[in-house]
Amino acid sequence: MSTPCGVHKPIRAHSFAKRADEWRYRCQFTKFVHADYAEIMEQAREGDLVYCDPPYVDSQTILYGAQAFSLAKLFQVIARCKSRGVFVALSIDGTKRSGNKICDIPIPEGIFETDASVNCGRSMLRRFQMAGQTLENEVVSDKLLLTYSLPED
Repeated sequence: MSTPCGVHKPIRAHSFAKRADEWRYRCQFTKFVHADYAEIMEQAREGDLVYCDPPYVDSQTILYGAQAFSLAKLFQVIARCKSRGVFVALSIDGTKRSGNKICDIPIPEGIFETDASVNCGRSMLRRFQMAGQTLENEVVSDKLLLTYSLPED
């Protein structure tokens, strides 16, 4: 339910209620746990898939209490998961400001088998910084790192 880019009409209460009911139905057999990510990832078993969406090092270190987040620790936990046969997908900083800046995140060797770029569309941050201007040149991408290889087509 992310906020769309640009000027938009607020969602009506009945539309929000329909969406909330749909997600309640879809998640009815899902267990949500509030715990440290390392603790939960250590419970993953061979064949499980873990998706990690940590605070982005380049742009979110001041958000969500991320000041104490350690990317190095996350990489260690991911490496342990991989050694147990757990598949891990990690989305992380890619490009910012239309590719003018490549976020240079040090990625350890030997953990990830696949490195893909995912077009995320327009920059939400730049949307606020450039009020009233167009954002055609403000496309960003994220990096999707997988501990496994994708099958050939």
